[in-house]
Amino acid sequence: MTRYKNPWLWVSELSFVDELAFVALMTLSMILYKQLGLSNAEITFYTSWFYLPWVLKPLLRPFIPFVKDKRVYVSTIQLLMGAAFGGVAFFIPSKEWLQGTLFFFWLMAFATATHSVFGSNYYEQEPAQWRRFRVKGIYSIFHHLAIIFGQGILVMIAGNLQVIYRNSISYSWSLVFYGVAGLFIAFWLWIHYALPGFREYIKREQVDIRTQWMDFRQIVGEFLRRPEIGLGMLFALLYIMPQGLLIRMAPLFLLDPLRNGGLGLSPQEFGFVQGTVGVIGLAFGGLLGGMAIRQSGLKAWLWPMALAFTLPDVVYISLSHVLPTSLMVINLCVFLEQLGYGFGLMAYMSCLSYYSQGEHKHLYHSLLMAMMALGMMISGLFSGMIQAEVGYKTFFTIVVVSSIATFIVVALVKRQTDIRN
Repeated sequence: MTRYKNPWLWVSELSFVDELAFVALMTLSMILYKQLGLSNAEITFYTSWFYLPWVLKPLLRPFIPFVKDKRVYVSTIQLLMGAAFGGVAFFIPSKEWLQGTLFFFWLMAFATATHSVFGSNYYEQEPAQWRRFRVKGIYSIFHHLAIIFGQGILVMIAGNLQVIYRNSISYSWSLVFYGVAGLFIAFWLWIHYALPGFREYIKREQVDIRTQWMDFRQIVGEFLRRPEIGLGMLFALLYIMPQGLLIRMAPLFLLDPLRNGGLGLSPQEFGFVQGTVGVIGLAFGGLLGGMAIRQSGLKAWLWPMALAFTLPDVVYISLSHVLPTSLMVINLCVFLEQLGYGFGLMAYMSCLSYYSQGEHKHLYHSLLMAMMALGMMISGLFSGMIQAEVGYKTFFTIVVVSSIATFIVVALVKRQTDIRN
């Protein structure tokens, strides 16, 4: 049984911790390595591998029931995540900064993916309370707050520390990561109080790890034999893949100096543009997308959302040619691009929910989300290499052209499936 506690106490914390660690892996690591002198090709190659734990995440689900006390396990994982932040902070000023930080970022990635699995398991326990207290809304609020804090406030703090300590990049970032490590210790202490005490431990002769694994394989096999699932997996992979190119390169373009074809934003400016204005656009786009689907259904909005998802990428072509110095213009462009991204992302997530229908919908959805992570990882791995060869202007043109893949899978889904929602 689950001892009830107000979802505001624990859903908010689980959501914030998940997203803050994810932002550290996918954005802060890129900014750190950019300022420490790595090339774009090296940065995108190293950091795109951090998606791998999310690709493998469905493999953890069969072992969840064998964890006796999930509250202790979740809090322990959060402590491990804090230790990983501390490890990154320790190695930043050292001679072995690249090897050391990559090791602890990898540790953070696997811990975060595991934390996400157990967090999702908590959310699945009491759907009645989900509906009553709108836990999904709580999750979304703190999800976006974590992005603003990690991608906005922390980056601005790092920039300000570089001014205070006379451009000591490594020391400034080390202080930031030590601060986040301390924050995670506070999260670890809080979750002991806030998280419901849920116990569900399987210990029967007829059910062991091998049995659970066989059941998992059977469910996955049934999922893969469903008539439309091949198209669903193709959609999960290709709809998002062109954006994987842009997502890995956009922060580097904003930070790169003008002589390298970038906009030359300072960390403080980046934190405001991408971590605040951009996040507001993303949240607003998602809100509009959700409202549109609820009102008229996904089928009516699938094409408009696909266009909104891809066409705003043209703003980066414009930015790379004009190289504006006005922060207002840059903010407006990033806001419009993120608005379209958030709007179009709702179609993607709704389609994944459609293909996840069934008795084991949570596992089905995690398998499709793994395909999403795979698409982001594959495109991200090569984004820096492509940009290094062709430059920013041609690279952003390639991103827009590659959106043909998105339109192809949308056309297939529109024609071959019966999406009524």
